[in-house]
Amino acid sequence: MTELTTVVTGVASTRGIGRGVARVLAGEGRPLALLDRDTDGLEEAAEQARAAGASLVVTAQADIADPASVDTAITDVESAAPPVAALVNCAGIADPTPFLEMTSASFQRTLTINTTGLFHLAQRVLPGMLEQGLGRIVAVGSTAAQDGGGNFSTSAYAASKAGVEGLLRGLAKETAGTGVTTAAIAPANIDTDIMGGPLVGERREQFVARTPVGRLGTVEELAALVSWLVGPYGGFTTGATYSLNGGMRVG
Repeated sequence: MTELTTVVTGVASTRGIGRGVARVLAGEGRPLALLDRDTDGLEEAAEQARAAGASLVVTAQADIADPASVDTAITDVESAAPPVAALVNCAGIADPTPFLEMTSASFQRTLTINTTGLFHLAQRVLPGMLEQGLGRIVAVGSTAAQDGGGNFSTSAYAASKAGVEGLLRGLAKETAGTGVTTAAIAPANIDTDIMGGPLVGERREQFVARTPVGRLGTVEELAALVSWLVGPYGGFTTGATYSLNGGMRVG
């Protein structure tokens, strides 16, 4: 697995999950393909991945909401890197707009990026995985899919992340026995900026107080789970959702 390419999306944010995942996987010496819309952040992520030890880093600008953009990006990756054996989708948006103030367009935008974007990516890389009899499709979901979310992860976000889980469960059944597996990771209270900016001061204390283990999670902890899922020992789990929430939701 570590000799084949892992595609990681949503890597532009300096303190985002995608950046952390790319950095940890790079440290394992994997060849990586990094995708994002933000070209400046994309190149910064690539530089960090190379410095961390990735055997190869290729980049491709992509808007995962656009299937043509995804197709072009993956085609470029396939021409410049070893075959794709793993997809890790970390791209996503949160929308704090209350339900009654939300427009149909904004609701659809959240679903298009968070759920349909995964569909575009998975549908594009799956044929190659099936042909080689090996593949891992992992996506970052959210505890919001189970509990409805909070201040920055309201109904549209919760619906979109529930869609991620459902899509991966269905795909797991369709690909069972082919060597391709799927998994969702449902985090909460990870120390990133997606929840309206850096978690500092009193705001950080409030998040910590709501987390039973008494601290925030780190992107490195999430990335370590990704590493196992896309590694050689991740082949006997498929269609599962892995909670990473510090005990906020158990069971």
